[in-house]
Amino acid sequence: MKNRIKYTFNEIEKGENYESCLNILTEEEVVKAKNFHSSFPQYKETPLAKLDNIAKSIGLDRIFVKDESYRFGLNAFKVLGGSFAMAKFLASRLDEDISNLGYERLISKDIKEKLGDVTFYTATDGNHGRGVAWTANKLNQKSVVYMPFGSSVTRLENIRKEGAEASITDMNYDDAVRLAARNAKETNGVVVQDTAWEGYEEIPAWIMQGYGTMALEAIEQLKGYGIDRPTHIFVQAGVGSLAGAVQGVFASIYGKNCPITVIAESDLADCLYKSALAKDGKPRFVGGAMQTIMAGLACGEPNTIGWEILRNHSTAFLSCPDWSAANGMRILGNPLDGDERVKSGESGAVTMGVLYEIMTNDEYKELRDRLKLNKDSKVLLFSTEGDTDPKRYRDIVWFGECTK
Repeated sequence: MKNRIKYTFNEIEKGENYESCLNILTEEEVVKAKNFHSSFPQYKETPLAKLDNIAKSIGLDRIFVKDESYRFGLNAFKVLGGSFAMAKFLASRLDEDISNLGYERLISKDIKEKLGDVTFYTATDGNHGRGVAWTANKLNQKSVVYMPFGSSVTRLENIRKEGAEASITDMNYDDAVRLAARNAKETNGVVVQDTAWEGYEEIPAWIMQGYGTMALEAIEQLKGYGIDRPTHIFVQAGVGSLAGAVQGVFASIYGKNCPITVIAESDLADCLYKSALAKDGKPRFVGGAMQTIMAGLACGEPNTIGWEILRNHSTAFLSCPDWSAANGMRILGNPLDGDERVKSGESGAVTMGVLYEIMTNDEYKELRDRLKLNKDSKVLLFSTEGDTDPKRYRDIVWFGECTK
């Protein structure tokens, strides 16, 4: 094995905002996002795949995977955050409540005349930028998208097909974010980024609320299977916006009965793991190229809002080698008979890969035991992207790239 999965449990003293950090992700707030998404003619609840047979084979009761490859025809979940944040921004410019601004009203002639032209800027590895570009296009607005060096040309072209001005830079992700913010400021545009920093927290909070649609759907779908709550949630993290949103929604709704939540990152961009390892509550940064196959998780600077939620409510943090994501892709794409297939990309599959490894490799027995993963466990995973780069997907799943 090239590299082991590293882990640390959350031993950070709870902060003064232990409860208040969840205020942006109450059920009431997140329902507004879900209602907005439901107003799009393209909206359809994404599937919750059941993997009962693999669950039994590795010593668990149930595994459920929220399959975001079906989201709005964009093959990834990211559009949930960008679209809601963009709509909230437009609502604030119109001095209206988002509850009164569904899709049809936002694209109406009178609203367009009131708003004029708005240009949205963002940085992305692919999925977020495509979601911003798609939304801008649907709302008859403009978008500019910057991608870090090493980004997939296929993902770049998918963004351009949505009408965006898009390019691959010679910067890493975090520097591309700074470029987007600077150019938005200089041109009176709007930066739509799912990471927060001092002075830029409102739009990232709206993005996290948008991601909450996925969590609310999963909760209702689980109830349809007779499950009031999962015992465990494994969720991947880049800057921590997705992870913070999922953690925040479940902690807000379930309170002290919140599922055990495990955060998984690439070991080349494990800023949240390093932050938890330090145990002082302060976020840590990771720099450099971060050339992991998990391009969507190649982020070295935590979202300050997401980190506050995770440090106060999450159970454990994992630092995961590329092979664990590749294994997850192969497992989900080639399920046991009777289980549902999930075509999951590199950033979407890491949680399946590490869950399988934890349950089948006794090197991780201590982790398995402390997480209380056993024959009664009902585990929820989020496959946040499909094969957004089909060639890369085939190289890994067909030809065995990135093995142990």
